[in-house]
Amino acid sequence: MYEKIDEEIKVIASKASHYMKQHSKIFVKSEIKKAYEYAKKAHEWDLRLSGEPYISHPVAATHILLSIKPDIATIQACLLHDVIEDTPVSYKDIQEEFWVEVADLCSGMEKLSKVRYEWEERSIGSLRKMFVAMADDLRVIFIKLADRLHNMQTLHNHPKKHKRQRIALETLNIYAPIADRLGLYRIKHSLDEECFKILKPESYARLKEDLEKLEESKNYFKQNVKEEVTSLLREKGLKRFEVNFRVKQIYSVYKKMKRKWFTDVSELYDLYGIRIIVKDITTCYRVLWFIHENTTPLPGRFKDYIALPKPNWYRSLHTSVIGLLEKHKKQAAEIQIKTYEMMEYSDLWMAAHFDYKEKWSKISTDIDWVKDLKELTENLENNDFMDSLKIDIFKDRIFALTPKWDTKNLPQGSTPIDFAYSIHTDLWNHISIAKVNGKVYPLDKDLQSGDIVEIVTDKSRRPNPLWLSFVKTSKAKASIRASMRKEDKDMHRERGKEIVNKYLEKSGLEPLDKELSILKSLDGRINNLPERLSILEQIGNFSIAPSSLLRKILKTNNLIKKEPQQEQKKQVNQKPQVTEQAEEKTIYIGGEKDIEYRLWKCMQERDLESLDNSIVAHINSKWIITVHRQDCSELDFVNKERLINAFYEGDENASLFVDIEFEFYNKIWVLKELSAILFWMNINVLWIVTEQKHKTRLSMKFTLEIQENDYLKIDRLIDRVKFNLDQSYCTHKILSIHS
Repeated sequence: MYEKIDEEIKVIASKASHYMKQHSKIFVKSEIKKAYEYAKKAHEWDLRLSGEPYISHPVAATHILLSIKPDIATIQACLLHDVIEDTPVSYKDIQEEFWVEVADLCSGMEKLSKVRYEWEERSIGSLRKMFVAMADDLRVIFIKLADRLHNMQTLHNHPKKHKRQRIALETLNIYAPIADRLGLYRIKHSLDEECFKILKPESYARLKEDLEKLEESKNYFKQNVKEEVTSLLREKGLKRFEVNFRVKQIYSVYKKMKRKWFTDVSELYDLYGIRIIVKDITTCYRVLWFIHENTTPLPGRFKDYIALPKPNWYRSLHTSVIGLLEKHKKQAAEIQIKTYEMMEYSDLWMAAHFDYKEKWSKISTDIDWVKDLKELTENLENNDFMDSLKIDIFKDRIFALTPKWDTKNLPQGSTPIDFAYSIHTDLWNHISIAKVNGKVYPLDKDLQSGDIVEIVTDKSRRPNPLWLSFVKTSKAKASIRASMRKEDKDMHRERGKEIVNKYLEKSGLEPLDKELSILKSLDGRINNLPERLSILEQIGNFSIAPSSLLRKILKTNNLIKKEPQQEQKKQVNQKPQVTEQAEEKTIYIGGEKDIEYRLWKCMQERDLESLDNSIVAHINSKWIITVHRQDCSELDFVNKERLINAFYEGDENASLFVDIEFEFYNKIWVLKELSAILFWMNINVLWIVTEQKHKTRLSMKFTLEIQENDYLKIDRLIDRVKFNLDQSYCTHKILSIHS
């Protein structure tokens, strides 16, 4: 039963000993065999769903892992990766038999085994463990990716369709993006394809059939492209180079066709790919010239990732051409040109950091985004963690540049404020204006890759809480909130006292006295006066939730929460007021909950039957936050720059429709400029009509759709339009806002 598996482990040991030049072959083979025999004995009576011995799985996973040339500890840990979880063997047992390093990797794998992804609901605690394990030692995730790929390849043996789909969705949304960020593209593409088979079986079958129609050109490409490109480069005098090729993976084809609205695979320019590897960067550009000189380059398809690398520091020249293949002149092909060093880095990326000069290696952990993961998990609450995870880990990245040409790797959609905080928190707490490519630039506008950003500071400025409504990075959000908490202590204490008194009054208790007596004893602990003042300070700077403090007060004093006299009368004689309803539903201020606020009188003027969920918050000069209905007349007299988005929990995805009219001087480029603004601000246009007014003026009326929780986006749109088109040139009128 084990003969075939025994032979496979010999192949693994042979391949490993071939690239581990610093170790003797006998040593490498004996260490791998030792781990295999140990794992085989531990799993002796275990079978997979296919009926095969369980040990076949860790062996197959190890074979996959060999593609990144792991060290001995990683190979041993991969063979042993299920032992702690599935057998009586403990961490201590592995530590004594092998090395602490191997035991640590196995322990990390045991933690990752608890990660679950239930459709759109992620287990935050499990993900937190995953990213901590990744940040401690990336070899854990290498093993996990190999383990997951083999499980996906054999998932058809699982009898339950819903579980197959859950595992595939988990793989597509968590593991494949991580493989991509680590530069493990072969593993990433294999994971994608296995998931595609399970999640979209009909699309997979249809696309596979379409690709089979191109079998003739595909076969010609595979058989002749290397010879034809080699011949061309030899004619140009090149001697040292390599030519490889690939056909685009089926899931990549599916995603691109869907993204580009293509209906036929023949529309793809990069279905076939050629990789040319040369000795140095100068030769890369020479080869590019040779290719373009002898083919027809496709417009807009050239990308120079050598001058401006990708976020994971992938470097290469990319171009797409037609006329390369002698018998298929109309067939487009993508060409990548890179050096041997670039090739090694792109193939292995993080795995290239293994150091085989030492007997037991440690992987490099100096990659910014990996270190940020650990900091993220340690410093953020669960909601913040998930929001930041979606933005910072799995979203596309951009490169922005400082005036000195230093690069900053940011999530797509980042603003000049995100850029500023990525450089220096304390300094950029005083942001005044931003200049992008030499021109003054709105602080809330998305940056693009290649933008040169200059931040102008003013020591008298401080972070604006409104920024929380549009910054993208967790670092910027955390820094802004931290700044809000560094205000004058007396102000915090006064605000904290006011908040606590409000809660005490609602509970039918006496307000705080001069000595803050009710805070003297909490949770069995006696607080002196400075400690009581510190509690008020933490309430005032949003570090402690007032509801939590109230529960402690009631518990300590054995009190039952009472309804105030006034509230009791309301229940008997009146309909419930909006205030009560609002307090039952959580209100998010600037996307954050647990920020203290007051309800303005407009919130108390309507019965529940006519309750309008469209709300907005205002921050006055004393940093007191009040919540208003969006049509509150009081907002006509406040500083609009101190308004901030607010919404009830559950309403964050509701839509708001705005009818707005702009009037411009009639110029042919106006519609293009306005469309670009709407596109970059991600505002959906449902309806548009233009009308000539006088000889020189043009009216444009729009119906726009925005998220209700981003109500202030319309104000930012108006500012952006006036900024781009000159305020004297443009007027506007909001005709109506409706949900």
